[in-house]
Order: sequence, then C-alpha cells, then structure tokens
Amino acid sequence: MNDFKWTSILLAFFFVAISFTACEKYPVPEPDPREAVSGILTENTTWKADQIYILDGKVVVSEGVTLTIEPGTIVKGLEGVGSLSSALVVARGGKIMAEGTVDQPIIFTSILDNIDVGQKSGTNLDQNDRSKWGGVIVCGKSPASVQDGDVEGNVDGIPANESYGKYGGSDVSDNSGVLRFVSIRHGGAEIGEGNEINGLTLAGVGNGTTIENIEVVSNLDDGIEFFGGSVNVTNALVAFQGDDAFDIDQNYSGTVTNLISIQDGQGDNALEIDGPEGATHSDGLFTLINGTFICTDNSGGRAATLKAKAQGTIKNCTFEGFKKPIRVRTSFVDTDDCVAKTDAYLNMMVNNTLILENNTYLSSDEAATLIGSYSDDGIYDACITNAMENDLDLKFATNNTVTASQNMPDRTSAFQNWTWTDINNQLQ
Repeated sequence: MNDFKWTSILLAFFFVAISFTACEKYPVPEPDPREAVSGILTENTTWKADQIYILDGKVVVSEGVTLTIEPGTIVKGLEGVGSLSSALVVARGGKIMAEGTVDQPIIFTSILDNIDVGQKSGTNLDQNDRSKWGGVIVCGKSPASVQDGDVEGNVDGIPANESYGKYGGSDVSDNSGVLRFVSIRHGGAEIGEGNEINGLTLAGVGNGTTIENIEVVSNLDDGIEFFGGSVNVTNALVAFQGDDAFDIDQNYSGTVTNLISIQDGQGDNALEIDGPEGATHSDGLFTLINGTFICTDNSGGRAATLKAKAQGTIKNCTFEGFKKPIRVRTSFVDTDDCVAKTDAYLNMMVNNTLILENNTYLSSDEAATLIGSYSDDGIYDACITNAMENDLDLKFATNNTVTASQNMPDRTSAFQNWTWTDINNQLQ
C-alpha cells in the first residue's frame, strides 16, 4: 500500500475522531416537542401524541373542518384573562375527533403543568390550582331555549360579532364529533367580572356527538355546563371545581349516565339546574341517572339547586357530605295573592315534570333538612309557607331515602387508571 493510501486512511480516522469529540462537546439538540397553535383552523388538522400543543389564545375549529387528536396527546393552554384567555373552541359545523384510551388519555391542561409526552399526570399542580388557562368549548346546532324567544345563543366571553361563538338550531341529531377518555385540568380563566370559562362547555351540542369517559378537575367555574342541546354523556367525573360540578341551562334534553362529583370547601353545588329561558324549544327533559356526589368539606356545599322551570329526572343518585339543603325555586306573580309562577316548585309538586326518584341522601343526622323552597327576591319570601315546605319534604320522603348507612354504590371503575383524580389518589 503506497504512502498516499496510508495518509488517506489516517486522515479519515482523524476526522471521525474530531467529529465524535465535537458531538460530545456540542451535542445536536433534540427537536422541541412543543408546537404553538393559535387562531382559526381552516383545514383538517391532526395533533399527534409525540407533540405538546400550546394554545395561544382562542383556537377555533371552524365550520367544515375536523380536528383529530391522537390518543395520548397533551394540549396546554397559556395563561391569560378576558380576550387573552386560551381555549379550544369547536364552532358549529366543525368537528373534534378526540378518541383517547385508558392507557393513552387525551389531556388538556395548563402551560404551568410539568406533565410531559407519554405521561398521564404532572407532579407540580394539585387540586387547588385553578384558573391557569381557559377550557374546551363545543358549539352545535341542536335546540336551545334562549331568552326572548331566540333559538340561537352566544357563548359567554366570545364577542358577539365572532360567529364561532354561536350555538343552537333545530338539528337534534347534530354531530360535533367524539370526546372519549379526555381529561381537562386546571382551567377556568376569567373572561369578565365574575365570569369564568367552564372546564367543558357543551352549547347546543346534538345527540349525534359521542361523549364518553370525561374528567374535569380543578376548574375555577363549573366543571361541565350544558346550554341546551341533546347530547348524551356517559361516565363523567368532575372534581374540585370552584363553582358547580354539573350545570344545566336552556333546556338541555339529553341523558347523563354514571356521573360523579367530588368537591371540597371551594365548590358550590353538585348540581345546578335551570329550565327553558324562552318559549321556543321549551319541552325537552333532561335525565341524570346513576350519579354519586360527594362533599369532602364539612363546612358547606349544596347537593343541588333546582332553578327556574327546571324539568327532568334525577334518578338513582347518591349524595354524601352536603350540609346545605337542596333548593327548589318558586317565584310569584306578586305579593298580594302569592300566586306561584310556573317554576321548579310547581314542576315538582303539580306538573310532575321535575322528578327526583330513588335517590339516597347519606347523613349522620337523619332529621337534617334536605330540601327547601326559595325565591330569588327576598320580597317574595313571605309567600313561601310552612305548608309548602312540608309538601316538599313529604314528596321527597315518598320517592327518596335518607340514611346513615355507608353502603353507597361504587361507580368509580370507569375512572380508574387514567384520570388525574385516580392517579393522585383523590378518587373516593
């Protein structure tokens, strides 16, 4: 072998050695797994599980567009209030296909959460960390009974001149996509004075939409709120909300099966239920069946507030640890003759369109007050008589049970091994 060949071989080894040394000293950076998204999605888009998507303000799935989110994907919202609050909004006619699994749930959380790709939970935020971003909003074309006879509403916090906040219509079977094994954490950013984003807002969502295995944890406002619509929900868990766990408005007419709420001293109602706000789409009836509602703080918490014209069925539910009575609203035409308006009280006592049946109220004090009527305006309080209170108590006692027994049904299996609540040992 001549000298030239030996020189070439030695030079090749030299450059290889130099390359290894340089790589050790100056390693090539790995690709950043984070991708910022903002504004309106105008074409079909897929978010992949090997990325973390950062919501910068409102991200909108526009009409005719489908957002597909792979199992195991993590989405984080930036901090911000008012118009700068971050949220994922699915507009009417848009679709979200978010189909997670037990092993790979889809997680919406805050930018402050140290959860990383492939994980189910971070380690630096707890149940007291609320309002760190916005939430998830889905708008559909299913009927909603909106004020003043309107058939269309606008989601709070979204400017009225922005069409992506509109919801409602006449398509009961409207399909906004799929939410399955989805966890929404640490949201509820303020969008106005005393007005925050819900963890999951379902506004006029139709029953062609599939919603199964949903968790909302540590949201400042309500966990899940329905504004009309007909969508059915199976396996829904709300934990440590700042206001109501499940809120029903504008004559929601779907069924929620196997629902659980766990609240501490920060929560208000496990259930807050309104009926129709206008004359349109006013005959729908909701159904809540197989629910477990727990208050872990002995200082307060209310099992339910049944508000204006609430109509539907609450059945096979258990309530534990609530110190405040269920409230059933009654209101009056005037104070002279105390003629009651059509309201939750009349729907329960006379019209039989508000039904509480086969529910269990766990209390160490079986004589505790479990139900009471109220009015929104104190000047009408004189119209609420002892007879009305007694009638409510009797109606309750006929169809429901108050007991000190601890034999409550365990409905937690659907939420094990994938929810923040279970992973952090907070699932009761």
